[in-house]
Amino acid sequence: MRENGPVTSATRQPETPAAAVPPRLIATDLDGTLLRDDKSVSPRTIAALAAAEEAGIEVFFVTGRPARWMDVVSDHVHGHGLAICGNGAAVVDLHGGPGAHRFVKVRELARQNALDAVRLLRDAAPGTVYAVEQTYGFHQEPDYPKLHMEIPDALAPAEQLLAADAPGAGEPVLKILAYHPEIDPDAFLTLARLAIGERANVTRSSPSALLEISGPGVSKASTLALCCAERGISHEEVVAFGDMPNDVEMLTWAGQSYAMGNAHPDVIAAASGRTVANNDDGVAIVIERMLAERV
Repeated sequence: MRENGPVTSATRQPETPAAAVPPRLIATDLDGTLLRDDKSVSPRTIAALAAAEEAGIEVFFVTGRPARWMDVVSDHVHGHGLAICGNGAAVVDLHGGPGAHRFVKVRELARQNALDAVRLLRDAAPGTVYAVEQTYGFHQEPDYPKLHMEIPDALAPAEQLLAADAPGAGEPVLKILAYHPEIDPDAFLTLARLAIGERANVTRSSPSALLEISGPGVSKASTLALCCAERGISHEEVVAFGDMPNDVEMLTWAGQSYAMGNAHPDVIAAASGRTVANNDDGVAIVIERMLAERV
């Protein structure tokens, strides 16, 4: 879940990781990575994704976005139709199209863990406001800003939204969102990780001080690893792309990984290679070269 606006800029040509096992799966983030800043998928990128699938390489979209925001790529999921959403909290079959997706796997955030995270972060960073993302519902506190261009299903303090008798209490919580209007985004992430500890996984994908809090051990990397294990694919056979801190674990895990030219410094440090910015079709350039090397 990334708002518009690059983190850094670069137009350098891709740097290639050292010799690697032939890839069987491409795992790519969306916002700031595969998508251009206007949220479109360029014709060059569409062609590269199709060519990869035709060559027998599966393409997985691995994003912080909720399933209902996947219409931007629902036409490009090819045969398997699966995407990893909510930073690993859900594996979703997009074949039905917008509004008709099916949850294949859900890794929920237990409500008590969510309540603990809310309490601890409120104490550590007064002024933090929250939203609650569920499989189908979205709820928020009254002071939570309009960051997501949608109308919440309910407005109430987070403690009420997460209560046992709250609206949608029978529906899994995928993550909570925590926003602070004043703290530096990276400082807020560090503070939250220290305050919450092992009760939840905390990351961010926005240039603002907006954190995404998931269940313990739930990340893009851990859910991607589960999906790969089901297919008999090793991490050495995965090529991953990303641009923000919520991509770091995935880029570290994959056999080959690329930080975008517009990537956060932590992503650049984690990846084994670099490509150009999202607006310059950095993912497509790597895929094209990778396929050319297979001939």
